[in-house]
Amino acid sequence: MKKDKITIWDVAKLANVSIMTVSRVISKKGKVKESTRIKIQDAIKELHYQPNVAARSLSGSVSYFLGLIYDNPNEAYLNQVLMGALHKCNDYGYNLIISSFESDTDGNYKIDKALIDRAKVDGIIIPPPLCDSLEILSTLTEANIPIVRIAPQTMLDYSPFVCMDDRAAAYEITEYLINQGHKKIGFIVGHPDHGASKLRFDGMKEALTDNGLALNEDYVQQGYFSYKSGSNCAETLLGLEDRPTAIFASNDDMAAAAISTAHKYGLSVPGDISVVGFDDVPLASAIWPKLTTIQQPIMAMAEKAAEFLMYPDPEKEKDNILDYKLIIRDSVAPLARTY
Repeated sequence: MKKDKITIWDVAKLANVSIMTVSRVISKKGKVKESTRIKIQDAIKELHYQPNVAARSLSGSVSYFLGLIYDNPNEAYLNQVLMGALHKCNDYGYNLIISSFESDTDGNYKIDKALIDRAKVDGIIIPPPLCDSLEILSTLTEANIPIVRIAPQTMLDYSPFVCMDDRAAAYEITEYLINQGHKKIGFIVGHPDHGASKLRFDGMKEALTDNGLALNEDYVQQGYFSYKSGSNCAETLLGLEDRPTAIFASNDDMAAAAISTAHKYGLSVPGDISVVGFDDVPLASAIWPKLTTIQQPIMAMAEKAAEFLMYPDPEKEKDNILDYKLIIRDSVAPLARTY
């Protein structure tokens, strides 16, 4: 059956390159090897591909506007993304346009293509979970709008992206709990639509295995990166007859909820149970006890994403994995002191 429309995906497949490389050739932005450029141009001719020039001027003009689209249940995380993007935009004289997206009942996202055609931005920053939406990525690429993603988990060769090593960070903080004597560690999983949730769970499980500990399925609860979900999960964990001696929540909101729930049960943190989180948002150092957590470079990732859009350079875009840090505070105690 004949295909109705040739897309940029077809060009990339025929030329055996990434979508972003095709986009760079079409928009004449960024560095591409001459041999690769010729290969892509030949593929465009062979397929009779017609870029969506109405949606994007290919003249190379700059609007000094960047876009940021989001659908994130964690307000603290989103605030840091916005602060990072705004900071970098202010430094370089750009304006930031922000738009929220919500998925349908099946978890799929749709973009108003007419709105995209009217967009006058030099690029769009896409944090999770939108950064892994094929519908969104395809629509923006077809409109020839440059994108940079924050912490994607799929299609890593699709576009430039910025991230940290969630798996290694989760491994390190789990091993920290183990080194404090904790063998019964509860885990509150992050939102299932976020790829980082799986990586953090994988890192936790790997640390258990490497230290000769088995995963207790009763100690694993599904959260959604919200305070409420963290509270519900902590209720279940702390209500177990053989409860864990420590809880690792996949973000700080859920960890804060776990601490509050422990207090409701009359338990001391860390006297009766230790709690750790992930992200190091301002809440982590505002609650008591102050939270031991992973400091994720959220603002720095947003800043770098904005910079990649303002000054695209394939060589600089290889420096895209930022460092994390284990922040040790007051919410963990050695097991010998606890029991």
